[in-house]
Amino acid sequence: MLKAAIIVLMLALVASLGRGFYYLMVDQGDGKKRRTFQSLGIRLAIALVLMVLIAYGVATGQIGHQNPWDAGPAAQATQDSTPVSP
Repeated sequence: MLKAAIIVLMLALVASLGRGFYYLMVDQGDGKKRRTFQSLGIRLAIALVLMVLIAYGVATGQIGHQNPWDAGPAAQATQDSTPVSP
């Protein structure tokens, strides 16, 4: 569920970026129209929510890495605790 929310927020970021570009082209130089600025604010809010969701996912363990070359902290702890014979 968390990964789906992250994907939706990333798509919303891209849509907001496109919307801001459209407003930038349509409102060229009109100082009274603030749609480009509002689109930037929306994009900033979406990015903030996205960062919080990713931090939450990493903190709870719902999002992590699955690298085949990294066994994780548990494997390192067992390797470090093995006695070394002289």
